[in-house]
Amino acid sequence: MKFVISSSELLRGILAVSKAIPAKSALPILENFLFVLKGETLEITASDTELTLKTEVEVESTAEEGKIAVPANHLTNLLKELPDQPLTIKTLNDTSFECSWATGTSTLPYFPAVDYPDILSTGSDAISIDFPAQSLAEGISGTIYATADDEIRPVMNGILFDIDTEYTTLVATDSHKLICYTTKDVKSPEKASFILHKRPAGVLRSILGKNTETVQVTFDSKAVIFKFDSTTMVCLLVVGKYPKYRDVIPQNNSNILRIDRVQLLNTVRRVSVCANKASNHIKFDLKNGSIEVSAQDLGFSIAAYEKISCQYDGEELTIGFKSSFLIEILNNMTCNSLVIKFADSRHAALIVPAEDEAESEKICGIIMPIMIA
Repeated sequence: MKFVISSSELLRGILAVSKAIPAKSALPILENFLFVLKGETLEITASDTELTLKTEVEVESTAEEGKIAVPANHLTNLLKELPDQPLTIKTLNDTSFECSWATGTSTLPYFPAVDYPDILSTGSDAISIDFPAQSLAEGISGTIYATADDEIRPVMNGILFDIDTEYTTLVATDSHKLICYTTKDVKSPEKASFILHKRPAGVLRSILGKNTETVQVTFDSKAVIFKFDSTTMVCLLVVGKYPKYRDVIPQNNSNILRIDRVQLLNTVRRVSVCANKASNHIKFDLKNGSIEVSAQDLGFSIAAYEKISCQYDGEELTIGFKSSFLIEILNNMTCNSLVIKFADSRHAALIVPAEDEAESEKICGIIMPIMIA
């Protein structure tokens, strides 16, 4: 193998896939990037066997094609210290390769490409859809924080992509809170679904470019492939049956609170400082035209309350929540005003942006109440 490439372009390429390099692996070969040079294109691959990232970088010239696995950490650190300039990479023998730039040279070891594990792929029965990149990024950002860390129920650790003939819904829940993001921009001729673990979901969100328009999503029962620009991401899916989330979405909550999101968020943050550190419980007292948020920790004889004006239509109601869950939901919504719908003190509250209420509730949150004294 021998080629010339811009050092900054090579660095951009390896950083685009480096999130798939495992911190520690039982397979030392996975601590390397796989370089595959064909013509004027260098394909760079990184994988931990469950998550694989590939990207393509154009080279300036190719003298000899080839495949090698190069040490990720050493190469990345070297390129970070180099100013942008032409870099010549060539194999010297069966075990080492050379990086040469205008004023110096570095010799590094490499490993045979045949030692690199086979990359995941989808089968002939795979389903393919086009997903607008902005909707995909919004959907992941709006739901990923609601995923769980549950060893017994691994399906709760991922985001459900529920694809219908008219719309697609991304869902995440940890059983205390549930978040749904719905977009009509994505649909399929037939109903389908898959569960994407939160780690690859977070990686995908971080590598989606601002100028990316569409992501091609191809999936079967075991794996999913995301393709956009010059990048390909392949990952194992979470296997299992996701809870019937639609059954827990309240439909007839008749007590309606309309309030500024940031105002409520800041109030809950202030009051929760005095909540019991173990339970994080806060209390809402809802009356016509006002809401009082309070918390106390009897063990330390501390308490706080704050009363704010709002639009509330319904019966007087006292309900408790875990403040950390409520803060997460309020903090991750981007709307100005919220509508929170209550049934009573024992059933889940539905939170939707006021701007989308008349629409199809593009994003909605559900939070379970807690018993209060």
